[in-house]
Amino acid sequence: MASKITDVPGIRVGQVQKVGDGWLSGVTVVLPPPGTVGSVDVRGGGPGTHETDALDPTTLVPTVDAVVLTGGSAYGLASAHGAQLWCEEQGRGFPVAGGVVPIVPAAAIFDLGRGGDFAARPGADMGYEAAAAAAASGEQADVARGNAGAGTGAVLGRGAFKGGVGTASLTLDAISPDGPVVVGAIAVVNALGMPVGAEAPETPASPQLNTTLAVVATNAALDPAECKRTAGAAHAGLARALNPSHTLADGDTVFALATGAVGLDRSTEQARQISLITLQSAAAEAVRLAILDGVAAAESITTPAGEFRAFAPGGGGGQG
Repeated sequence: MASKITDVPGIRVGQVQKVGDGWLSGVTVVLPPPGTVGSVDVRGGGPGTHETDALDPTTLVPTVDAVVLTGGSAYGLASAHGAQLWCEEQGRGFPVAGGVVPIVPAAAIFDLGRGGDFAARPGADMGYEAAAAAAASGEQADVARGNAGAGTGAVLGRGAFKGGVGTASLTLDAISPDGPVVVGAIAVVNALGMPVGAEAPETPASPQLNTTLAVVATNAALDPAECKRTAGAAHAGLARALNPSHTLADGDTVFALATGAVGLDRSTEQARQISLITLQSAAAEAVRLAILDGVAAAESITTPAGEFRAFAPGGGGGQG
């Protein structure tokens, strides 16, 4: 079985999508175990995000209850409310008088109208369904790739090719006294650019709003500042996979999650630095692999809005 973000113990993924009758969109929810530390790094010029300020290392709550990746541009961010409702029903969230407030950050890709109906976009119901699907998926469950979840309406290369969801993981054996450190990533590839090394289409489609989203997860114990640095380091994987990246027309965003199950080697200051550098380098590589996996897994589809072809390295994709 191919590597995936759910190789990180405790991480679960749920995805829902709608295709046909004007629809080509969906939602992906990453559900970590309670107590998971989270952060985010937003670098694109056109982000669509929700609750990302809550993940700043200087804020009150260091933990994350779910991360929502969604289609529908800013409209689709409503799906986060559904995931939040699901978390509340499970008692997951920051305790306050009378209940809990789940911390559910989200980010969206632009896929409006790609199924033919501009108004066909995810709402709270799809976010709730995706969160419930994540919980029901079981430990280390497989993750649907390509035209699934938030990648259902994704494209790349200025709309010339189909994008999608990809995932990957790496295992590090030498940076923790507690056992292997696993670093996994899931990416939604909806990029203005093309895979590095591939030529852009000779006749590009009209420029569109674009975004590549990723969630990096690890079973290592990180504090909020280290998690923030990991999210930032993981952006290097995005730049290694796509050219161009982080443009004014992209909303590139990377979330980082640390479940805290194993401690890093912090026996000396040098050991601490080596452990963090090794983990953060792996985060970048996991994102790179997840993005390429999403491109490779995406399948051609035709809707009333047009034909979106699968990218074929060395063939229809125009590999240089």
